[in-house]
Amino acid sequence: MKKTALALRTHSKRKCGAVMALELEGPWFKKHNVLNNLIKSIIATAVDNRNIHLYFQKGTCLYLSFLELAGLVHGASAVFVVKDGNGTACIMANFSATFLTSYDTQSGSKNATFDLPSNAEVLNSSSCGKENASDPSLVIAFGRGHTLTLNFARNATRYRVQLMRFVYNLSDAQIFPNASSKDIKTVEAITDIKADINKKYRCVSSNEIHMSNVTVTLHDATIQAYLSNNSFSKEETRCEQDEPSPTPAPTAPPHPSPSPESPSVRKYNVSGTNGTCLLASMGLQLNITYERKDNTTVRRVFNVNPNKTHVSGSCTAQLVTLELRGEDIILLSFKFGMNATSSRFFLQEIQLNMTLPDTRGPTFEAANSSLRALQATVGNSYKCNAEERLRVSDALYVNIFKVWVQAFQVEGDKFGSVEECQLDENNMLIPIAVGGALAGLVLIVLIAYLIGRKRSHAGYQTI
Repeated sequence: MKKTALALRTHSKRKCGAVMALELEGPWFKKHNVLNNLIKSIIATAVDNRNIHLYFQKGTCLYLSFLELAGLVHGASAVFVVKDGNGTACIMANFSATFLTSYDTQSGSKNATFDLPSNAEVLNSSSCGKENASDPSLVIAFGRGHTLTLNFARNATRYRVQLMRFVYNLSDAQIFPNASSKDIKTVEAITDIKADINKKYRCVSSNEIHMSNVTVTLHDATIQAYLSNNSFSKEETRCEQDEPSPTPAPTAPPHPSPSPESPSVRKYNVSGTNGTCLLASMGLQLNITYERKDNTTVRRVFNVNPNKTHVSGSCTAQLVTLELRGEDIILLSFKFGMNATSSRFFLQEIQLNMTLPDTRGPTFEAANSSLRALQATVGNSYKCNAEERLRVSDALYVNIFKVWVQAFQVEGDKFGSVEECQLDENNMLIPIAVGGALAGLVLIVLIAYLIGRKRSHAGYQTI
């Protein structure tokens, strides 16, 4: 029977740092009723950005790390090792992976989601590399001809997975049922997996690598290349996803320019071969910080003038793009993606390229492809009357006014059922809460008046 070992850090009021191992399994767990006993003994809880703190009777406190618990959500990781001719390990990797792939069928595009299986193996084509000739590579094979390759590179201080390549076989009917093609496809992308030399790369959080129509998500990853002692180093370099957001150093505030009035709201429509794929109504404002030719930093706010804006776009099964071009705007694009698992669409990328009359460079450019904004269920619409401020970079914020948007499935060029934003819901709660408080106050005063009136007549008799 499979057991799950959960390491829990405990301490009393006087001493911290003890380690307790708790093993959970079905019949034993039910017999001893561990969970109910634990719950009954909890007297207080607290949550911070990294841990859950549970305070029990008899002065015991239990810390549950979010990152440690995250590793238990996915299946067991697999360990992959590449060795040289002498049997010395040069690459070690321990992770689980999920693949999301879109492919074509006779009835249209479909998505296939599958995990890296436990029987995946390292191919002999993996290599420790040769100095000044070739770089190390890890090649993992599974299923009917599918391979995941990690190519490494290094400099004097750091190494990285310079390129990730995924080769998949569409003739594998188990993973790609009813695929219209039986070809072998190859996709690849540069990654952000990097670590210091002689340190392991560690990332408990999920790390998504986007490669054309494929997304590979690594879970609970430990990776190290250029090994020096045949095993993982004790020291580690944490991924950005695991680290708390750093506090930026204080800088002199840029000179703000007068803010214009709220932008005009316009309706945008993007259509493809299958009809409308995007319907949007919104006002757009660009908040830009940049350096002028005299080396001073300024912040300017521009309204996007809908009457002087050319609209275009494109529709695919996994991506809907709205492109705007105007007076000084070379390109302002909004790209909407879709989560096939939850059937929700969201704004995933904003890109801006525009000319500014007094900037040091020829154009101002900024982009962010990791947004998760304006989310709603596919078939429904997202609506928000409050102003939404989306961060693209430190130098660019896009302010969206009175947005109403629907992507992918638009029936009859009309918005579907509305999903309100949290800002609007909060704005509605305030008057409700105030009204409820006032009603309660009136009720209390009325009850007090009736009680006082009754007592004032208690000492009199009718003649």
